Amino acid sequence: MTLTPKESGGDGPGGEPAGEDAHDTYDAYVPSRRRIERERHQRSRARRATAVAALSTLVTAVVLYLVVVNAPGWPRTKETFFDAGYAREALPKVLEGLWLNVRLLLVCGAAVLVLGMLIAVARTLRGPVFFPLRALAAAYTDFFRGLPLIINLMIVVLGVPALRLQGITVDPVLLGGTALTLTYSAYVAEVFRAGIESVHPSQRAAARSLGLSNRQTLRYVVLPQAVRRQVPPLLNDLVSLQKDTGLVSIGGAVDAVRAADIIVGRSLNYTPYVVAGLVFVALTIPMTRFTDWVTARMDRRRAQGGVV
Repeated sequence: MTLTPKESGGDGPGGEPAGEDAHDTYDAYVPSRRRIERERHQRSRARRATAVAALSTLVTAVVLYLVVVNAPGWPRTKETFFDAGYAREALPKVLEGLWLNVRLLLVCGAAVLVLGMLIAVARTLRGPVFFPLRALAAAYTDFFRGLPLIINLMIVVLGVPALRLQGITVDPVLLGGTALTLTYSAYVAEVFRAGIESVHPSQRAAARSLGLSNRQTLRYVVLPQAVRRQVPPLLNDLVSLQKDTGLVSIGGAVDAVRAADIIVGRSLNYTPYVVAGLVFVALTIPMTRFTDWVTARMDRRRAQGGVV
Protein backbone atom coordinates (compact mmCIF):
# COMPACT_ATOMS: atom_id res chain seq x y z
CA MET A 1 0.00 0.00 0.00
CA THR A 2 1.39 3.45 -1.03
CA LEU A 3 0.67 6.43 1.19
CA THR A 4 1.67 9.91 -0.12
CA PRO A 5 1.16 13.25 1.58
CA LYS A 6 -0.98 15.76 -0.20
CA GLU A 7 0.89 18.40 -2.14
CA SER A 8 -1.18 21.29 -0.86
CA GLY A 9 -0.30 22.89 2.41
CA GLY A 10 -2.46 22.90 5.53
CA ASP A 11 -3.45 25.04 8.40
CA GLY A 12 -1.55 23.07 11.04
CA PRO A 13 2.11 23.12 12.01
CA GLY A 14 4.49 21.95 9.30
CA GLY A 15 1.94 22.56 6.55
CA GLU A 16 -0.25 19.55 7.59
CA PRO A 17 -4.04 19.91 7.55
CA ALA A 18 -5.74 20.43 10.87
CA GLY A 19 -9.10 19.49 12.38
CA GLU A 20 -11.64 17.45 10.37
CA ASP A 21 -9.39 17.54 7.28
CA ALA A 22 -6.65 15.55 9.00
CA HIS A 23 -7.97 12.22 7.64
CA ASP A 24 -7.35 13.45 4.07
CA THR A 25 -3.60 13.57 4.66
CA TYR A 26 -2.99 10.50 2.51
CA ASP A 27 -4.32 9.41 -0.85
CA ALA A 28 -6.54 6.34 -1.36
CA TYR A 29 -5.12 2.82 -1.34
CA VAL A 30 -3.06 1.95 -4.44
CA PRO A 31 -2.51 -1.79 -5.01
CA SER A 32 1.00 -2.94 -5.68
CA ARG A 33 2.16 -4.00 -9.12
CA ARG A 34 2.59 -7.59 -7.95
CA ARG A 35 -1.02 -7.73 -6.75
CA ILE A 36 -2.30 -6.22 -9.99
CA GLU A 37 -0.39 -8.83 -11.98
CA ARG A 38 -1.66 -11.63 -9.75
CA GLU A 39 -5.28 -10.54 -10.11
CA ARG A 40 -4.83 -10.22 -13.88
CA HIS A 41 -3.40 -13.74 -13.99
CA GLN A 42 -6.30 -15.09 -11.96
CA ARG A 43 -8.85 -13.48 -14.27
CA SER A 44 -7.03 -14.88 -17.26
CA ARG A 45 -7.07 -18.40 -15.78
CA ALA A 46 -10.78 -18.08 -14.99
CA ARG A 47 -11.58 -17.04 -18.55
CA ARG A 48 -9.46 -19.85 -19.95
CA ALA A 49 -11.12 -22.41 -17.67
CA THR A 50 -14.58 -21.18 -18.72
CA ALA A 51 -13.66 -21.41 -22.38
CA VAL A 52 -12.26 -24.94 -21.99
CA ALA A 53 -15.36 -26.07 -20.08
CA ALA A 54 -17.69 -24.61 -22.71
CA LEU A 55 -15.72 -26.18 -25.56
CA SER A 56 -15.56 -29.61 -23.93
CA THR A 57 -19.29 -29.48 -23.20
CA LEU A 58 -20.06 -28.56 -26.79
CA VAL A 59 -17.84 -31.33 -28.16
CA THR A 60 -19.42 -33.90 -25.84
CA ALA A 61 -22.94 -32.81 -26.81
CA VAL A 62 -22.09 -33.00 -30.52
CA VAL A 63 -20.56 -36.47 -30.16
CA LEU A 64 -23.57 -37.77 -28.22
CA TYR A 65 -25.95 -36.28 -30.78
CA LEU A 66 -24.10 -37.88 -33.69
CA VAL A 67 -24.00 -41.26 -31.92
CA VAL A 68 -27.74 -41.17 -31.24
CA VAL A 69 -28.98 -39.90 -34.60
CA ASN A 70 -26.73 -42.28 -36.53
CA ALA A 71 -27.88 -45.34 -34.59
CA PRO A 72 -29.72 -47.90 -36.77
CA GLY A 73 -32.91 -47.71 -34.71
CA TRP A 74 -33.02 -43.93 -34.32
CA PRO A 75 -35.85 -43.25 -36.84
CA ARG A 76 -38.13 -45.71 -35.08
CA THR A 77 -37.09 -44.45 -31.65
CA LYS A 78 -37.73 -40.85 -32.67
CA GLU A 79 -41.19 -41.75 -33.93
CA THR A 80 -42.05 -43.71 -30.78
CA PHE A 81 -40.59 -41.48 -28.03
CA PHE A 82 -40.23 -37.99 -29.52
CA ASP A 83 -43.34 -37.35 -31.57
CA ALA A 84 -44.21 -33.64 -31.43
CA GLY A 85 -47.92 -34.24 -32.07
CA TYR A 86 -48.35 -36.60 -29.13
CA ALA A 87 -46.22 -34.28 -26.98
CA ARG A 88 -48.60 -31.37 -27.65
CA GLU A 89 -51.56 -33.60 -26.86
CA ALA A 90 -50.06 -34.95 -23.63
CA LEU A 91 -48.67 -31.78 -22.09
CA PRO A 92 -51.97 -30.19 -20.93
CA LYS A 93 -53.21 -33.45 -19.42
CA VAL A 94 -49.86 -34.16 -17.76
CA LEU A 95 -49.79 -30.67 -16.24
CA GLU A 96 -53.35 -31.14 -14.98
CA GLY A 97 -52.37 -34.40 -13.32
CA LEU A 98 -49.20 -32.81 -11.93
CA TRP A 99 -51.33 -30.67 -9.60
CA LEU A 100 -52.21 -33.89 -7.75
CA ASN A 101 -48.51 -34.71 -7.35
CA VAL A 102 -47.83 -31.24 -5.96
CA ARG A 103 -50.65 -31.55 -3.43
CA LEU A 104 -49.38 -34.98 -2.38
CA LEU A 105 -45.91 -33.52 -1.92
CA LEU A 106 -47.17 -30.72 0.32
CA VAL A 107 -49.43 -32.86 2.48
CA CYS A 108 -47.21 -35.93 2.69
CA GLY A 109 -44.10 -33.80 3.20
CA ALA A 110 -45.63 -32.13 6.26
CA ALA A 111 -46.87 -35.45 7.63
CA VAL A 112 -43.49 -37.09 7.03
CA LEU A 113 -41.63 -34.36 8.92
CA VAL A 114 -43.96 -34.53 11.93
CA LEU A 115 -44.09 -38.34 12.11
CA GLY A 116 -40.36 -38.66 11.47
CA MET A 117 -39.59 -36.22 14.27
CA LEU A 118 -41.81 -38.13 16.73
CA ILE A 119 -40.17 -41.44 15.83
CA ALA A 120 -36.69 -39.96 16.16
CA VAL A 121 -37.50 -38.51 19.58
CA ALA A 122 -38.93 -41.86 20.66
CA ARG A 123 -35.73 -43.61 19.60
CA THR A 124 -33.55 -41.20 21.59
CA LEU A 125 -35.53 -41.25 24.85
CA ARG A 126 -33.37 -42.30 27.79
CA GLY A 127 -34.14 -44.56 30.68
CA PRO A 128 -35.32 -48.19 30.97
CA VAL A 129 -38.96 -47.15 31.25
CA PHE A 130 -38.92 -46.00 27.61
CA PHE A 131 -37.43 -49.25 26.27
CA PRO A 132 -40.73 -50.50 24.74
CA LEU A 133 -41.19 -47.19 22.94
CA ARG A 134 -37.62 -47.25 21.66
CA ALA A 135 -38.05 -50.84 20.49
CA LEU A 136 -41.28 -50.03 18.61
CA ALA A 137 -39.69 -47.00 16.96
CA ALA A 138 -36.64 -49.05 15.92
CA ALA A 139 -38.87 -51.83 14.54
CA TYR A 140 -40.88 -49.27 12.57
CA THR A 141 -37.81 -47.73 10.94
CA ASP A 142 -36.22 -51.10 10.21
CA PHE A 143 -39.38 -52.47 8.62
CA PHE A 144 -40.35 -49.55 6.39
CA ARG A 145 -36.78 -48.78 5.36
CA GLY A 146 -36.36 -52.38 4.26
CA LEU A 147 -39.75 -52.71 2.55
CA PRO A 148 -39.65 -51.55 -1.09
CA LEU A 149 -41.89 -48.54 -1.63
CA ILE A 150 -43.68 -50.13 -4.59
CA ILE A 151 -44.65 -53.14 -2.47
CA ASN A 152 -45.78 -50.89 0.37
CA LEU A 153 -47.98 -48.99 -2.07
CA MET A 154 -49.51 -52.19 -3.43
CA ILE A 155 -50.23 -53.52 0.05
CA VAL A 156 -51.86 -50.30 1.24
CA VAL A 157 -53.64 -49.23 -1.97
CA LEU A 158 -54.85 -52.69 -2.96
CA GLY A 159 -54.95 -54.52 0.36
CA VAL A 160 -56.79 -52.04 2.58
CA PRO A 161 -59.90 -51.80 0.32
CA ALA A 162 -60.03 -55.61 0.19
CA LEU A 163 -60.62 -55.68 3.96
CA ARG A 164 -63.95 -53.81 3.52
CA LEU A 165 -63.61 -52.12 6.87
CA GLN A 166 -66.29 -49.63 7.89
CA GLY A 167 -65.12 -46.03 7.95
CA ILE A 168 -61.85 -46.77 6.13
CA THR A 169 -61.36 -44.83 2.90
CA VAL A 170 -60.80 -46.58 -0.39
CA ASP A 171 -59.62 -43.43 -2.18
CA PRO A 172 -56.38 -44.38 -3.97
CA VAL A 173 -55.00 -40.86 -3.47
CA LEU A 174 -55.39 -41.00 0.32
CA LEU A 175 -54.14 -44.58 0.51
CA GLY A 176 -51.19 -43.82 -1.75
CA GLY A 177 -50.32 -40.77 0.35
CA THR A 178 -50.48 -42.93 3.48
CA ALA A 179 -48.05 -45.44 1.98
CA LEU A 180 -45.64 -42.65 1.00
CA THR A 181 -45.84 -41.20 4.50
CA LEU A 182 -45.14 -44.55 6.15
CA THR A 183 -42.06 -45.20 4.04
CA TYR A 184 -40.52 -41.74 4.03
CA SER A 185 -41.15 -41.08 7.72
CA ALA A 186 -38.84 -44.02 8.48
CA TYR A 187 -36.04 -42.43 6.44
CA VAL A 188 -36.64 -38.95 7.83
CA ALA A 189 -36.71 -40.35 11.38
CA GLU A 190 -33.16 -41.61 10.93
CA VAL A 191 -32.08 -38.22 9.61
CA PHE A 192 -33.55 -36.50 12.65
CA ARG A 193 -32.04 -39.10 14.99
CA ALA A 194 -28.60 -38.51 13.50
CA GLY A 195 -29.03 -34.79 14.08
CA ILE A 196 -30.13 -35.30 17.70
CA GLU A 197 -27.21 -37.58 18.47
CA SER A 198 -24.77 -35.14 16.85
CA VAL A 199 -25.50 -32.53 19.54
CA HIS A 200 -22.68 -32.71 22.09
CA PRO A 201 -23.68 -34.05 25.55
CA SER A 202 -22.28 -30.89 27.10
CA GLN A 203 -25.23 -29.02 25.59
CA ARG A 204 -27.64 -31.16 27.59
CA ALA A 205 -25.54 -30.86 30.72
CA ALA A 206 -25.38 -27.08 30.41
CA ALA A 207 -29.15 -26.86 29.90
CA ARG A 208 -29.85 -29.07 32.91
CA SER A 209 -27.45 -27.03 35.05
CA LEU A 210 -29.53 -23.96 34.21
CA GLY A 211 -32.62 -25.65 35.59
CA LEU A 212 -34.25 -26.88 32.37
CA SER A 213 -36.11 -30.17 32.49
CA ASN A 214 -35.44 -33.00 30.06
CA ARG A 215 -38.40 -31.94 27.92
CA GLN A 216 -37.31 -28.31 27.89
CA THR A 217 -33.74 -29.30 27.06
CA LEU A 218 -34.94 -31.35 24.12
CA ARG A 219 -37.27 -28.63 22.87
CA TYR A 220 -35.16 -25.52 23.31
CA VAL A 221 -31.58 -26.79 23.08
CA VAL A 222 -31.26 -30.12 21.26
CA LEU A 223 -33.94 -30.08 18.57
CA PRO A 224 -33.17 -26.60 17.17
CA GLN A 225 -29.53 -27.57 16.64
CA ALA A 226 -30.41 -31.02 15.30
CA VAL A 227 -32.91 -29.72 12.75
CA ARG A 228 -30.61 -26.94 11.58
CA ARG A 229 -27.78 -29.39 10.97
CA GLN A 230 -29.95 -31.81 9.03
CA VAL A 231 -31.62 -29.38 6.63
CA PRO A 232 -29.69 -30.55 3.50
CA PRO A 233 -30.48 -34.28 3.89
CA LEU A 234 -34.09 -33.43 4.74
CA LEU A 235 -34.40 -31.44 1.54
CA ASN A 236 -32.91 -34.36 -0.40
CA ASP A 237 -35.57 -36.66 1.05
CA LEU A 238 -38.27 -34.20 -0.02
CA VAL A 239 -36.83 -34.20 -3.55
CA SER A 240 -37.11 -38.00 -3.61
CA LEU A 241 -40.65 -37.80 -2.23
CA GLN A 242 -41.56 -35.37 -4.99
CA LYS A 243 -40.55 -37.90 -7.64
CA ASP A 244 -42.14 -40.88 -5.90
CA THR A 245 -45.56 -39.23 -5.73
CA GLY A 246 -45.91 -40.48 -9.30
CA LEU A 247 -46.16 -44.04 -7.97
CA VAL A 248 -49.67 -43.45 -6.61
CA SER A 249 -50.84 -44.02 -10.19
CA ILE A 250 -50.65 -47.78 -9.60
CA GLY A 251 -53.90 -47.47 -7.62
CA GLY A 252 -55.71 -45.60 -10.39
CA ALA A 253 -55.15 -42.02 -9.20
CA VAL A 254 -54.93 -39.74 -12.23
CA ASP A 255 -51.70 -37.88 -11.64
CA ALA A 256 -49.11 -36.80 -14.21
CA VAL A 257 -47.87 -40.36 -14.76
CA ARG A 258 -51.37 -41.84 -15.04
CA ALA A 259 -52.43 -39.10 -17.46
CA ALA A 260 -49.48 -40.00 -19.68
CA ASP A 261 -50.26 -43.71 -19.31
CA ILE A 262 -53.83 -43.20 -20.54
CA ILE A 263 -52.61 -41.57 -23.76
CA VAL A 264 -49.93 -44.25 -24.23
CA GLY A 265 -52.51 -47.01 -23.83
CA ARG A 266 -54.67 -45.43 -26.53
CA SER A 267 -51.94 -44.49 -29.01
CA LEU A 268 -49.19 -47.03 -28.30
CA ASN A 269 -46.75 -44.12 -28.51
CA TYR A 270 -44.44 -43.47 -25.54
CA THR A 271 -43.91 -39.74 -26.06
CA PRO A 272 -46.30 -38.87 -23.18
CA TYR A 273 -43.98 -40.73 -20.79
CA VAL A 274 -41.09 -38.55 -21.94
CA VAL A 275 -43.24 -35.44 -21.44
CA ALA A 276 -44.19 -36.54 -17.91
CA GLY A 277 -40.55 -37.27 -17.11
CA LEU A 278 -39.41 -33.86 -18.31
CA VAL A 279 -42.14 -32.17 -16.27
CA PHE A 280 -40.95 -33.94 -13.12
CA VAL A 281 -37.36 -32.97 -13.91
CA ALA A 282 -38.38 -29.33 -14.35
CA LEU A 283 -40.18 -29.49 -11.00
CA THR A 284 -37.25 -31.14 -9.24
CA ILE A 285 -34.38 -28.95 -10.47
CA PRO A 286 -35.32 -25.80 -8.48
CA MET A 287 -35.56 -27.77 -5.23
CA THR A 288 -32.27 -29.53 -6.00
CA ARG A 289 -30.49 -26.22 -6.64
CA PHE A 290 -32.00 -24.81 -3.44
CA THR A 291 -30.66 -27.83 -1.54
CA ASP A 292 -27.19 -27.24 -3.01
CA TRP A 293 -27.36 -23.55 -2.04
CA VAL A 294 -28.35 -24.37 1.54
CA THR A 295 -25.58 -26.97 1.81
CA ALA A 296 -22.93 -24.58 0.46
CA ARG A 297 -24.13 -21.81 2.78
CA MET A 298 -23.90 -24.07 5.81
CA ASP A 299 -20.44 -25.28 4.77
CA ARG A 300 -19.23 -21.66 4.48
CA ARG A 301 -20.60 -20.78 7.89
CA ARG A 302 -18.99 -23.89 9.38
CA ALA A 303 -15.64 -23.04 7.78
CA GLN A 304 -15.84 -19.51 9.17
CA GLY A 305 -16.54 -20.81 12.65
CA GLY A 306 -20.14 -19.62 12.73
CA VAL A 307 -23.17 -21.38 14.11
CA VAL A 308 -24.49 -23.94 11.65
